[in-house]
Amino acid sequence: MVSSATPKTRLLLVDDEARLTELLKMELEVEGYEVDVAADGAAGLIQARTEPSPDLIVLDWNLPDFSGVDICQRIRSSSITTPILMLTGHDDVADRVTALDAGVDDYLVKPFSIEELMARLRAMQRRASTFSAATGEGQHPEMLQVGDLVMNTSTRDVSRSGQMIQLSVKEYELLNFLMRGQGKVLERAEIMRGVWGENFYGDDNLLDVYIRYLRQKVESTDRPALIHTVRGVGFILREERQEQTS
Repeated sequence: MVSSATPKTRLLLVDDEARLTELLKMELEVEGYEVDVAADGAAGLIQARTEPSPDLIVLDWNLPDFSGVDICQRIRSSSITTPILMLTGHDDVADRVTALDAGVDDYLVKPFSIEELMARLRAMQRRASTFSAATGEGQHPEMLQVGDLVMNTSTRDVSRSGQMIQLSVKEYELLNFLMRGQGKVLERAEIMRGVWGENFYGDDNLLDVYIRYLRQKVESTDRPALIHTVRGVGFILREERQEQTS
């Protein structure tokens, strides 16, 4: 069998279902992953924060002590950017948004096949490498600005007219992508690939949900619109005075 991961790829599996965990650990190790297991959220959080941190995290939504969403939020609050795949029985848009807002990179609805799990993990690794290369220090300016909207990519601070704006992980990544393409019409598929990954399996209605969230946070009645819809194509980030498409 051809391995889909190098032996150095460390994966943390956080799940309290013993039989499933045993099966997944065996399959992942066959594929070349080095697997650590945690049976509850607290243990998973400790292992996620322990150096060296894992390269990937597979996290169940339903845990005996905390929810996977809670654990993901705590991991992200520790400035840990390790890609996280959530295993869940929830499949409606609201739950997917909740997971993505918490900092999850992808989710997989139970029951699932081992082949699909492996494909999701490979896709997350590719996306993490691509996003890191695209936003790495020394390759792009630390400060991005469109009008009075400013993003510091080193601190992940975002402000408009000097007022700080609090963004979720996915809102930040979407705004970052739009700001790097400012003045250019970005197609929906292009945005989805850039923010959610080339092989993201979710509904692209999530893009509309997050565009709405961003507009609510960076625009208001006393501020010119910056995020404009290009009907049938996608979106463009630009100052309103640049008359193009609305």
